[in-house]
Amino acid sequence: MPLYRDVGIVLRTHKLGEADRIITVLTRERGKIRTVAKGVRRTTSRFGARLEPGMHVDLQCYEGRNLDTVTQAVGLDAWGDVAARDYTRWTAAAAILETADRLTEEHEPARQHYLLLAGALRSLAGDAHDGGLILDAYLLRALAVAGWAPSFHDCARCGDPGPHRAFHVASGGALCPSCRIPGSAAPAPATMSLLAALLAGDWAVADASDPRHRREGSGLVAAFLQWHLERGVLSLRHVDRSVQPRPTSPGPAPLDPLDPQARVPSTEQGSAPATPTTLRGIG
Repeated sequence: MPLYRDVGIVLRTHKLGEADRIITVLTRERGKIRTVAKGVRRTTSRFGARLEPGMHVDLQCYEGRNLDTVTQAVGLDAWGDVAARDYTRWTAAAAILETADRLTEEHEPARQHYLLLAGALRSLAGDAHDGGLILDAYLLRALAVAGWAPSFHDCARCGDPGPHRAFHVASGGALCPSCRIPGSAAPAPATMSLLAALLAGDWAVADASDPRHRREGSGLVAAFLQWHLERGVLSLRHVDRSVQPRPTSPGPAPLDPLDPQARVPSTEQGSAPATPTTLRGIG
């Protein structure tokens, strides 16, 4: 059977038989794949913890009739392991991984989703920004990659230049007074500015945002995501949204760690060079 090699990020695993696991991986070239890791649940497994959720791996597999089989796995970055040391970051990582799984189809090219996911997990592991902000930035950009970019400034229905106060999930975002639908939300202007900043990668604005606007924005993002996925992301219920004080220092605006032009150091010594993260200019 033909062998192939690819790099990818483990999205989830589940048990198969007494000692095996089915590993779902979002790969750079082949999109989402499901592959069997034989004997991985044994303490003597050669794979160790390299096939756990959030791990960035270089895989060698051979194609099977129904499921492929992993023959080799080399760890590149232990993003999941690093995030797991902090509850806030781990709950955000779990929601990111579940969303990536929901937004991608098996064997469909998904390089943009892969790059975006890599950037988000790298940012969480490196504690580049507040975990809740990284999560919401990822969710907004993942929706944009899927073709569902929300509007936070101009009217989503008629294109009338904003800013506008009304926000309607089913209509695609901000609405002008003429297009406003009964039942539309009326978030604070600072909340709309925060969400626009997360979508565009303006971290100077995002990092300086008030906790109450972050909470309001997170609710809008979750509602927008649920509308398009038709059911909620279960991991979002467990995300720790507490805002931890972060040191601030004067200097240039921070790089966008989810942007392909940003290069954030890897979380493991000796690992492969940092991978570009996602398309530039989303939003």
